[in-house]
Amino acid sequence: MGSTLGTPGMTMAEKILSRAAGREARAGETVVAKVDRLMGHEGFRLAGMVLEEAGIERLWDPDRIVIVLDHAVPAPDEASAQGHAVIRKQVEKYGIGTFYDTRGGISHQVMCEKGHVAPGELILGTDSHSTMYGALGAAGTGIGFTETAYVCATGTLWFTVPETIELRLRGELPPGVMSKDLMLHLARRFTVEGAQYRSVEWTGDGAAGLSVESRMTMANMAVEIGAKFGFFLPDEKTFAYLAEHGLPRDTYQPVLPDPDAAYAQSHEIDLTAIEPQVALPHSPDNVRPVSEVAGQRVDQAVLGSCTNARIEDLRIAAEYLRGKQVAKHVRMYVSPASVDVFRQAMREGLLEDFLEAGAVVLNPGCGACFGKHMGLLAAGEVCISSTNRNFQGRMGSPEARVFLASPLTVAASAVAGEIARA
Repeated sequence: MGSTLGTPGMTMAEKILSRAAGREARAGETVVAKVDRLMGHEGFRLAGMVLEEAGIERLWDPDRIVIVLDHAVPAPDEASAQGHAVIRKQVEKYGIGTFYDTRGGISHQVMCEKGHVAPGELILGTDSHSTMYGALGAAGTGIGFTETAYVCATGTLWFTVPETIELRLRGELPPGVMSKDLMLHLARRFTVEGAQYRSVEWTGDGAAGLSVESRMTMANMAVEIGAKFGFFLPDEKTFAYLAEHGLPRDTYQPVLPDPDAAYAQSHEIDLTAIEPQVALPHSPDNVRPVSEVAGQRVDQAVLGSCTNARIEDLRIAAEYLRGKQVAKHVRMYVSPASVDVFRQAMREGLLEDFLEAGAVVLNPGCGACFGKHMGLLAAGEVCISSTNRNFQGRMGSPEARVFLASPLTVAASAVAGEIARA
């Protein structure tokens, strides 16, 4: 669906929503779109309750629904355990095709590595960080539980087609700088509302040079600048990743923006000028270079979450920690993004590296990130974390402070006992 004489080209969001709606749709138009896949975590329980109250007995397509329990795993309290039990009954009642229960890991990572995300698809999830699927060229976004129930029943949902901001990345990140640093830099520049209900496309040689896992970090945090979708253009790296995870090239139709796509804004970002960054409390856009914050004492360091706990992240952190020790007053927790990542880290000896350095290795899950369990903070404590949000009270006491940084900066700070550059 390319441009025609006198008509501007189309962005990725416009193309994917046009395909899903069965008609050409431009930014600003409202469409009813067919959904390719739906992801649910613990939030699915509420959607299931809506379905039951409405008397819905059959779902649109149970084989296109994927359920992964990840936010409270293992169940840290009776309420969580009861919630899990309800979901298990809902999965059985509705014959949902794919259910990982507590054995998969963090939902977004599981979706990508188990072949549930393909370029050109529209994929919705019961979690705001479903934007991560854009790293593979899919339109991923989070929805609420009533919307989830509607999708379960009908397989469709209405959208206003978003305008798109193009971020052209040029050059390569310097040594010791990760895509998390780049994303934090962008959060400072554009703020948490800079792309509100807009799509973001990362383009240019700098975007093409990033690994798929680094792209996942950025697409994951697209929502932290307000974006509805966050896209990387699918390329040979994307296709190789998908093939490795069970999706051969002939099973999907990738979508690319037209050369003359009509963008609401276009910005060029020089990657060579990016340095390690840290987000100060209590917002992901309250960002400063690490050099300006170095010396801030930390009590806890967390390496985990759907943002930065993939094998690439663990390798980089473990390499830094090898032969070093976490400071005596620091608690360092490492939670791989999925069971598959956990296994790979075990095979490569990375878990041993973390343990030898004095870190505690946790099971895959979201508990530490959003303050449910596995490392809550007490009043007055300071944490440096590779997670995606640092809102007040998110990881424990509202009197604690959370700083966001890359896995490398988290590892360096754990050893130094204070925020430090590797």
